[in-house]
Amino acid sequence: MNSKQQQTYYDLLGIHPSASAIEIRRAYREMSKKYHPDTTSLATAVATVKFQSLNEAYATISHPERRLTYDLEIGYSRLFVVQSPPTFQPLASRPDKYRSSAYLDPTDRPLSGGELFALLMLGIALIGCLVLTIAIAIIRGEL
Repeated sequence: MNSKQQQTYYDLLGIHPSASAIEIRRAYREMSKKYHPDTTSLATAVATVKFQSLNEAYATISHPERRLTYDLEIGYSRLFVVQSPPTFQPLASRPDKYRSSAYLDPTDRPLSGGELFALLMLGIALIGCLVLTIAIAIIRGEL
């Protein structure tokens, strides 16, 4: 970025526009230590200007609504950015036992005991409601 008008808040903090809130905070802390007028070797006037611009960038990017508005202003859209999870392993690097799985999605897993119990309780509640409804209909003579 050659001119100051083209430099974005993301460039100022040294992060990518898809950075997480934690990455934004870390970058801000590192840069604020570097440019704080009390802790830098730069001239006070230069350090103050840089520190104020860092604060402005962080105030905008750390607030979700302001960040969305700013991203629209600079032409960055989060809608079409696909990020893989940090634990993602391509199929070629996975052990063979996952590649030959009968499941369509190797991340599928069987239900836990607690989940099975919850489904059982929901089923019992549904059947109980149906039996109660039929019993009330029979008592009233509507069935």
